[in-house]
Parts: sequence; structure tokens; C-alpha cells
Amino acid sequence: MLNLPFPVRDANTSGGTEGLGNLPEWDLSDLYTSSDAPELEADLAWLEKECAAFAADYEGKLADLSAADLLTCVQRNEKISQTSGRIMSYAGLRYYQLTVDAERAQFMSNMQEKLTDFSTPLVFFTLELNRIEDDKLEAAFAENADLARYKPVFDRIRAMKPHQLSDELEKFLHDLGVVGDAWERMFDETIAGLEFEMEGETLNIEATLNFLTEQERSKREAASREIARVLGANIKTFARVHNTQAKEKEVLDRWRNMPTAQHGRHLSNHVEAEVVEALRNAVVAAYPKLSHRYYELKRKWLGLDVMQVWDRNAPLPMEDTRTVHWDEAEKTVMDAYAAFDPRMADIAKPFFTDGWIDAEVKPGKAPGAFAHPTVTNVHPYVMLNYLGKPRDVMTLAHELGHGVHQVLAAEQGEMLSSTPLTLAETASVFGEMLTFRKMLDAAETQEQRKVLLAGKVEDMINTVVRQIAFYDFECKLHAARRESELTPEDINALWMSVQAESLGPAFEFMEGYETFWAYIPHFVHSPFYVYAYAFGDGLVNALYAVYAEGDEGFQEKYFDMLKAGGSKHHKELLAPFGLDASDPKFWDKGLSMISSMIDELEAMEG
Repeated sequence: MLNLPFPVRDANTSGGTEGLGNLPEWDLSDLYTSSDAPELEADLAWLEKECAAFAADYEGKLADLSAADLLTCVQRNEKISQTSGRIMSYAGLRYYQLTVDAERAQFMSNMQEKLTDFSTPLVFFTLELNRIEDDKLEAAFAENADLARYKPVFDRIRAMKPHQLSDELEKFLHDLGVVGDAWERMFDETIAGLEFEMEGETLNIEATLNFLTEQERSKREAASREIARVLGANIKTFARVHNTQAKEKEVLDRWRNMPTAQHGRHLSNHVEAEVVEALRNAVVAAYPKLSHRYYELKRKWLGLDVMQVWDRNAPLPMEDTRTVHWDEAEKTVMDAYAAFDPRMADIAKPFFTDGWIDAEVKPGKAPGAFAHPTVTNVHPYVMLNYLGKPRDVMTLAHELGHGVHQVLAAEQGEMLSSTPLTLAETASVFGEMLTFRKMLDAAETQEQRKVLLAGKVEDMINTVVRQIAFYDFECKLHAARRESELTPEDINALWMSVQAESLGPAFEFMEGYETFWAYIPHFVHSPFYVYAYAFGDGLVNALYAVYAEGDEGFQEKYFDMLKAGGSKHHKELLAPFGLDASDPKFWDKGLSMISSMIDELEAMEG
């Protein structure tokens, strides 16, 4: 919980929020009332004392503990995680509300440093756990059912066993983690501080990216060229951040004997490399029948001989450009959730009424959107940059799905609630799909249906095709960095090699587009995070197909899956639905849903 690389959704959001209604703002007092709150001071004091006491009580003794004592030890560790998680959630969320505020940045940094100092004596915990013999641990699980509940946590920790360094080195790396985070901070602050000149106004990156979805083509082109200009002017900084982060990862991976740069991510996702490879290969093989085919249709709709990059997210000529008021967005999503199961709407309600959503676009606020689970004895918080576009309604449905998932999984407690990234997108993408189907059913004309279908296909291409292209880019970047320092031109070339392949022959690429890798936060905050989006989308499409076929008791099974949090492997979670992600055909099932929507769009042309 000490690091806060919040998942930031790759969504186009932006500036100007008049006429959208009363947009909610976070009330962070459920965490702490202020940065100098006595409760915060008390938690820090308790944490410092408890970390030292924990180390004194258990260091060098784990292997000799009885099952009951090992359970007490695990529960004390869980309480430490919860308290430090609460502090860092507060510091991080407060910072993301206003990233340009020096006091908030300083406060977050100070908290990070304190918690790292306090927790350094705890490094022994996982190292010693990994030295306990398998049969001794199995016997303890057999003896104590409460301890056995934590087995998935032990499994995840012990997956790192072959990659563990000496106790001294692990402590050193733990201490050094604060310095590594400085590169992430530098990236965040550089991005937040970029200034773009559009139509006589100085805008941030969010507001400028928003122009890429404007109806007027000249505005989209102007924004693309301005983004290219500003990124180009700062490209050395971004290249330095990527070079340093990738090199640091390469050194760590080498010391830890990681077979590939991706391996650590697969371990933390609790997913096998061959499953990710099957997903990646299925998506790349499907490029021609997905993105290539869709963009060829879009090229015709836009009346172009060839598409430019600024046309990728262009609205369709027949698209309704109306703004969706916040109240309408809330009603649309809540109705869709309630129609699936009233319990889902009940869980979602306090997000709107109790200050759990921060929706308005403000200067200095972090870009994108995310749902942060905080800790299991508080509640999640959702961040949006809401501008009233139909896609913003889908982003609300998506992040609220995360929130519902996080609330349900909280019953598992601090150590078991956290879902691997591959499954973390399940409820969010499912919530989006429910909202989309509700909007599709309400379409009054063939034209409206076409716009909705095209929008959904486009979102799915952005989630599946684009994210797998991102994953390929990262694989190439980390492989190349193992051989040599990379110039900005080297990184640009790697970016372009995956863009042309994934987008297809309908596109031409303007000069300057080669720098657009620079603003994607996942590459810096969470290397190889991106395939989780494609994994989640494919998984949900397969799940939704089971739901649409009228699977009996689907809702109960679905809620059980969300409540499980991180306590079960993807094989166990999908088995009740008759699905298996390790079967290559599984991914084709999900991809065929996108393909069938493109079939329907093509038939409309006929």
C-alpha cells in the first residue's frame, strides 16, 4: 500500500464544466479531516511503535511459530498495512486533487518517507515466510482454518521465492524505493505543468486531448499538432524518465533472476505468462478483422481518402454532439445497474450522495479517471474529469464498477481484498457494458443505434487493440533498453512500429505523432499494466455472452466472484460460468463479440 501508482484510465476528458449541473467533490474526511488531524498524528505514532514491536516480536522466529501464533502475526501485519494504507490514500488523493500545490506534494512525499522508514524493519516478514518449508506451512493451514484463509496471500508471496535477494539487500532496496518514486513524481508534475496554446487559450493536457474528439476536423488537427509540438519540446525529459525507469527495472530483474521484463507483472497479477501470450496473440491476429476493418468503415463515414491520427477518436458525422448533464449521467448508470440487480445500485448510491466522487475538471487536478480502494475499513473514492460527453458517461459507469467491486471485496480484509490487475477490470468493464446495452435498447432510430454501436466498438478497440499495442511497445522498449541507452528517436521508432500494425492501412501518421508515447502514465507508474485492460475486456465479453444466453443464477455467481476479491485464482473464479482463460478459444469468444458489432455496422452500410 505504500506506493500509489493509481491506475489512470486512458480516456479523453477535458476543460470547461459549465451547464453540467452540480458536480460532486470528494469529502476526504472519512480518511482524515486534515493533514494535521490528531487522528493522523496518532496513527503515525502507533505505526512507528507497532512496526518496531512487530520486528522485535517476530524477526528470526517465523519458522518456529505455532499455527495460532502465525495467524496472530499475519493479522498484526494486516493491521499495519491498513493503517499505512489509510495514511497514503489520504496523502495521495489530496495530492491528485491539486498536483501543482507544493504543500500537498511535500506532505505526500513526507508521508511516503516516514512510512518507508517505519516499515523497513518489516522487510524480514516476507523473506522469512518464504524460508518456511512447504510441508510445515501446509500442516499449519490444516490445523487452523482462520490461517488457511490467508493461503492465497502466502501463495502470492511465495511466488517471489525464486527471485528473493538477501535480507540485507531487500532492506536496502526497500529504503531506496523512495528515490525511485521521484521519477514518477517528476513525470506527473511535468505532465501536469505542460501548457498548450489552443484558440488563444492556455490549456492543460486534458483539455487539449479533449479537442481530439471535436466534431470540427480543423480543431482536431490543431490539437494534434500542438500536442506534438509541446511533447517534442519536452521529449528529452520524458526519454530520460523512461530510460532511467527501464534501466532500474532491468538491474532489479537481473539481480532477481527474472526471465523477462514482464515476469514480475505476471507474478503480481497471479497469471501465467502463456495465458497473457495467448491473449496477446489472439488480439494481434484479430487486428485485421477488428481495428483495420472498423477504421476502414470510419474512413468512409468521414468521407476521407485516408485517415490521419487526429481522426481516430473523431465523432461520427451523424453523431449527436449534445452535452450530458451530470444528473442524466447518474440516472443512466444507476438505472442500468439497478436493472441488472438492485443490490448493485444500492452499493453505488453513496458514491453520488456522500462525497465519494470528484468529477469536475479543475486546473492542476490529475488527468484521466480512476477508482482508488483506499482501505477495507473506509470506502473507495472515484476520480473523473467529467465534461458531459457520452463517453464520459461510460467512464462514470466504468469507474463506478471498480468502486462496487472494491466495496464488495472489502469483506475479505486488507490482505485478500486486492484483486490482481487482470481481474480488477471485471466489474468496471461489465458496468460499462450494462450501461451501453441500456443506451442501445433506448435508441429510437437506426442512426442512433449506429452511433452507439460505433462508439462502443471504438472504446473496445481502444481497450483491447490499443492496449495490446501498448504492451508490445513496452516489451520492445524494455528489450531495447537492456542493450543500450535509448535516444528519443529510438523510443519514437519503437512507438511507430506498433502503431501502424495495430491501426491498419486506413491511417497516415503526421510528423510529431511519434512522440505520443510520452504522455501515457502507465508506462511510468505500472510497467506492463496495460494488458490487464485487454484481459479484462476479453474476460467480460465472454462473461457477458454467458449472461446474455440467460445463464441461470448468473447474478449470484457474479456477486460471489466480486466478493472473492483476490482470494481466488482466475481459473476458480471463472469455472462457475463454464469459462477458462487458459483456453485460447476463450479469447476468441470475447473478440468475436467486437467482431459481430462491426458486422452489424457493415450490414447497416449495405
